[in-house]
Amino acid sequence: MAEKADRDKALILNADSVSIDDVEQRYILKGDILLVKGSIVISGEDSVIQVDPEGYQAIQIKGTPEVVASIRERREGPAEEFMQGRGKEILYDNKMEVLTLIGDANFKRLLNMQTLDNLTGWKIQYDDQQQRYLVIPPTSGPALLNSPPLARAILSPRRKTPIK
Repeated sequence: MAEKADRDKALILNADSVSIDDVEQRYILKGDILLVKGSIVISGEDSVIQVDPEGYQAIQIKGTPEVVASIRERREGPAEEFMQGRGKEILYDNKMEVLTLIGDANFKRLLNMQTLDNLTGWKIQYDDQQQRYLVIPPTSGPALLNSPPLARAILSPRRKTPIK
């Protein structure tokens, strides 16, 4: 999803407190979190980052009732194309290239700051390798009559590049 160059960028951690365990390759951040890795910007209130032996990062970041967790990143390709999302919790698997937004989730694809795709639902997964969105309803709780849909997507048409 992100620019390929982001993979080799340093991960900059900003928080009220940071705990680093070099043996386990685990970072725990608390309060007013801002993570920056190239064009990727993630914010929230509590975060755990696990680095695997190959150097890939799995990031979990949570919001609070007052502060939602959010992510924004530039996509590979057009200079002004971005993906941005928010939810109560964000899971980002750098190795599998999967982003998961959980809890009143919203996910957008933007080009020149205009919304092309807009998804809302309880849980949204974006698999960059497959370029696939998945909107998942809550697993528990009764559906209310006359309630809004549990998943909603507005998708712009894709232009096909002619083969030469």
